[in-house]
Amino acid sequence: MSSSQNNIKENPLGFESVGILIRKFAIPSIIAMLVTSLYNIVDQIFIGQCVGELGNAATNIVFPLTMCCISIALLFGIGGSSAFNLSQGRGDNDKAPYFVGTAATMMVLIGLILGLVCIFFTEPILRFLGSPDSVLEHAKPYLSITAIGFPALILQAGGGHLVRADGSPRITMTINIVGAVINIILDAIFVVYLGMGMAGAAIATVIGQVISCLIVVVYFFHFKSAKLQLKHFLPRGFSLKQSTVLGLAPCFNQLAMMATAIVFNNSLTYYGAKSEYGDSIPIAVAGIVLKCAQILLAIIIGIAQGLQPIASFNYGAKNFDRVKRGYTIALKWGALISIIGFLLFQIFPAEIIGFFGKGSDLYVDFGVKFFRITVFMMCLIFIQPITSNFFTAIGKPKKGVFLSLTRQFIFLMPLILIFPRIFGFEGLLYCQPIADFLAALICVIMIVREFKKPEYSGSESFFILKRK
Repeated sequence: MSSSQNNIKENPLGFESVGILIRKFAIPSIIAMLVTSLYNIVDQIFIGQCVGELGNAATNIVFPLTMCCISIALLFGIGGSSAFNLSQGRGDNDKAPYFVGTAATMMVLIGLILGLVCIFFTEPILRFLGSPDSVLEHAKPYLSITAIGFPALILQAGGGHLVRADGSPRITMTINIVGAVINIILDAIFVVYLGMGMAGAAIATVIGQVISCLIVVVYFFHFKSAKLQLKHFLPRGFSLKQSTVLGLAPCFNQLAMMATAIVFNNSLTYYGAKSEYGDSIPIAVAGIVLKCAQILLAIIIGIAQGLQPIASFNYGAKNFDRVKRGYTIALKWGALISIIGFLLFQIFPAEIIGFFGKGSDLYVDFGVKFFRITVFMMCLIFIQPITSNFFTAIGKPKKGVFLSLTRQFIFLMPLILIFPRIFGFEGLLYCQPIADFLAALICVIMIVREFKKPEYSGSESFFILKRK
């Protein structure tokens, strides 16, 4: 009997019910992703209530740098975990630990470099991100302090994927919950009780991230499926290359989101200044809508991450029926969540805006309008992240990378640059729903082609599943 066949019999990923496995891995991942999203949302809520519109605008200006950190975490976290599970599925257990160690080391090193750059070049970076003068004084202390925690943020977020790949999704959930709870408590103390404003929110965030990061480090000493040694944390060429290739899709997706957010913020500042709303209201509102959309995306990405170890292991073991079954179940879950989110955002936009602090009537009116138009195609947003991550999980990173770039870079970026020139400030609001529709269409075409391949012959139909 081959080592691959032995692994299938010994590892629950190869024989346990796919539906049960997805629930087991996805639910903790969803909670972990939601909690990660809370770091910025909680800060924005406290800042919005205590500082006001300009504080909300400042957190939105800095948010692309958080996206940059998450992109690094996804590059090595998802890349390393996918390579780790694929290696185990093939029975190559000697190489598997190197993917975990290399990923952890690279996350810390890049986090240190990024943090130092932001500390020494705070103002030029903020202006590049689109900060108007009125927002700059609030954004400076927030960025200069949160930059200190970038290594911890990256290792916490990326390390959670490595922990989950080791079969411990609940630990991943705990890592994120602990940090978020500490962040919330310290936000209440520093921002509300002590009146420390933007600096207080930033300090609370960094402390929460550091404590979560320490939990990841401790877990590395108790890895279950492989014994991690010091040599595994010294980057090797094969582990760095494969992890990077497999992590490119989610990384590029985040980087595309970051680039698009920067261009979008600059466009809102430029065209907003020429409108009745001014240069700060559009920035503040866009930040709120982005954070709310991140909650929905956190759930969907959590589902995609829950699918990753199942798809990776079974594709490596050539069990294609389980691969297809897993994708279909994940897609159905994503559809349900997206429809619920769409209805909430369309029916209660004013209430959501008010939750992030008070503002002028013009601020609220623009917020309601911005919400309803920009998330109009939210019901389709689940298709792209699940499909792009699926292709990465089965070792087809080029397709995953392409799909990860469709919405943000291929469609949304050009629309942001073109539409306001034709339709003025209002044109910016219609860019996102058009990009959502086009990205979903491309994903459907590519996944249908994938499942028509010979290896999937005999598998169940795309949307009809038997209970197994």
